[in-house]
Amino acid sequence: MTTDDIVRIARSPRSDCASDAAFVREAVFATRGTRLYAAVASSRGQRHAVNEDGHSTLDGTAPLFVVADGVSSGAMASRASGDLVAHLHAALGHRRADADAVKRAVLDADREIARSIARRTDAPGAATLALCAATDSTLSRWLVAWVGDCRVYRVGPADHEPAELLTRDDTYRHLDEASPPGGSPDDPARMIGNGAVDAPNVRQVALRGDEMLVLCSDGVHRHADPSDIGRLLRGSTPLARRCVKLVELVRARGSHDDATVLAVQRSARPRARFARAGSIAALLALGAGAIVGLAADSGAAPGLALQGESNSSQVK
Repeated sequence: MTTDDIVRIARSPRSDCASDAAFVREAVFATRGTRLYAAVASSRGQRHAVNEDGHSTLDGTAPLFVVADGVSSGAMASRASGDLVAHLHAALGHRRADADAVKRAVLDADREIARSIARRTDAPGAATLALCAATDSTLSRWLVAWVGDCRVYRVGPADHEPAELLTRDDTYRHLDEASPPGGSPDDPARMIGNGAVDAPNVRQVALRGDEMLVLCSDGVHRHADPSDIGRLLRGSTPLARRCVKLVELVRARGSHDDATVLAVQRSARPRARFARAGSIAALLALGAGAIVGLAADSGAAPGLALQGESNSSQVK
């Protein structure tokens, strides 16, 4: 499959999701007989002056989606996460993704981020990663890759079914390694940018009609369990609004970290031509309007909006 096989038919900020995140965007992609709905919501937490999560901004046509979390204990966390997302889109966004290509791109990013940070400071910096990439033209087969404690879930259409965790955190506890002095066994032991990863974790997964893949940073999954994720991300409301509801939940439960959720939902059901045209027109009509931040973002929403635009320019 090449990027010529997929077309982005709509992309819009969500002005009707104004109560929630500093960056909210959704897009619709299509191949022959298949439609993919994608949405991302990202909010700066109270712990940071800028959002240290990076993510795909849904501006391209490649079926490639990334969430990265800058490691706050390191240097230049927001730069590490943003550079990681940009590098992966540049390396994989114009070619067929396979496991070897993903592994090479992640290891190249590890070296490039280390060099970039070293040009500015002697302190190390790094980011963790979750990535999903479709490998066929029906968007039914995907590669899932991760390093650290960003996660990927699969959510099915059945009510009351919890989200299925597809990744396993690279923590000291899970890897049966001793955490450093002052650290926690639940801290990530593998990350990108400081040479601490030999190879990313990569697995293949199937995605049936109306199933979705959900990528999130630890600011989300530490405060939302699989039942919460499944319950909030199912439904008939726009996917971006569902992502926003999940961010709202973790904020209400005390998450002070940056929180990012990116969801892609596959639909293989044929639709009448007039219905397709109407849905596209409705989505495009939502493009106007500014996004207002969460309570955690309220004092810095303009700066965060600029941060989002900067990330967007990197990932195009």
